[in-house]
Amino acid sequence: MKKILLTLLLASPLAWAEQDHANMHDHSHEGHLHDTMVDGKNLDVSAERFDAFMNELTNVNVAVVSVKGMVCDFCARGIAKTFEKDKTVQKIDVDLDNGKVLIAYSKSKDINYSEIEKKILSNGQSMSDLQILEI
Repeated sequence: MKKILLTLLLASPLAWAEQDHANMHDHSHEGHLHDTMVDGKNLDVSAERFDAFMNELTNVNVAVVSVKGMVCDFCARGIAKTFEKDKTVQKIDVDLDNGKVLIAYSKSKDINYSEIEKKILSNGQSMSDLQILEI
């Protein structure tokens, strides 16, 4: 239920409007993007990618990290390896094309901006934003 509510909260009115324009009276939600979070910031993660990441995850907090300077697969793999060393990380997904990193932490973990920023910096990139989703 939380996943459905989160999906509804993240759905963009603009995406719905574009879909309605293309298919005038079809109000289907298929293909909508999770692109605006409750705080109004852009998520910039495709619905399919986010749903695949969340598959089988429960009782987690998800950090959505915006990364600058991640330009190659080597960069992406370095970030993934760095976070995989953290025992509180349940799952990680690095989206090289959009400069986003999804990190699912166990609920017991207090997600800390400066801790994540240091890990990103240690790989030669910089963090421009952090959003936290409680699932």
